[in-house]
Amino acid sequence: MSNPSSVLTLGRMEAHIRAYFDACNSGDPERIAAYFEPDGIHYFPPGMYGGPFRGGLEIGRRWQAAVEKFGSYWTVDQFIGDPASGRAVIEWTHFKRREGVMLRGDEWYIFGDTGLIREIRAYYASPQDRGLAALELGGFDYAARGYPLGAPPLDPE
Repeated sequence: MSNPSSVLTLGRMEAHIRAYFDACNSGDPERIAAYFEPDGIHYFPPGMYGGPFRGGLEIGRRWQAAVEKFGSYWTVDQFIGDPASGRAVIEWTHFKRREGVMLRGDEWYIFGDTGLIREIRAYYASPQDRGLAALELGGFDYAARGYPLGAPPLDPE
């Protein structure tokens, strides 16, 4: 695997994400897909949208439907990037204009070797669902990525 920093700069990463959001706002699935590697994936919290969107064109079609149904419009509010690791984080706002609803959250981006988006992990600012013991992204393999799967035991008092 080549070094993502060979094609990525901080400016290119931010411009790519902002252009991707412009594509999302256009509702054009092919335009949206152009920002992803062919096997790109977009993760969401559990129970949202039927699980992860897989593939750039599927991501594009799903955002096309949101634009058509809800009048969706997204903004990039903050950006942080690290070209050496090919990772970026943004804060966003999603306006569902036909419903008068505003959502906020953040996303982690992983760029591939060619400078296209390989993965997005979306996190929403919302109340905790007390019916779930684990509030994590649906379909994301935390164990394979080395994330902790449990807390250490409490010390006896």
